[in-house]
Amino acid sequence: MGLFGKIFRTENKESKEEKQALPWQEITTVEQLNSIVETSKTKTQAIFKHSTRCGISKMVINNFESSFDLTEDQVDLYYLDLLNHRDISSEIAAKFQVFHESPQFIVIRNGETVHHASHSMITPQVLHQFI
Repeated sequence: MGLFGKIFRTENKESKEEKQALPWQEITTVEQLNSIVETSKTKTQAIFKHSTRCGISKMVINNFESSFDLTEDQVDLYYLDLLNHRDISSEIAAKFQVFHESPQFIVIRNGETVHHASHSMITPQVLHQFI
């Protein structure tokens, strides 16, 4: 890495562009939660609850995406925009028996919550134990 690359981190830009976007599926209806429960019986499901106006939430999702290393056939990733779907967030809390937090990451297997985390405790590496 050249001097300017070290100072301005221009060489990291290329590696970020090469990384493909994650296959997030947006949750927009309460009915989708039933489908997540059913699918969790054969494949790990993960929900990321994100506040789009929160800088911490943005940082957490960026860190999650940059270190994610699984494939689409290993886990389904769901994304909930808390500001537009507070009602769904409340239903997630009730259905999966977790307190509402933001940002929040919930892993579902066999219809039940097997892991949940918030803020800096959110990492994709935890998924490996549920695949």
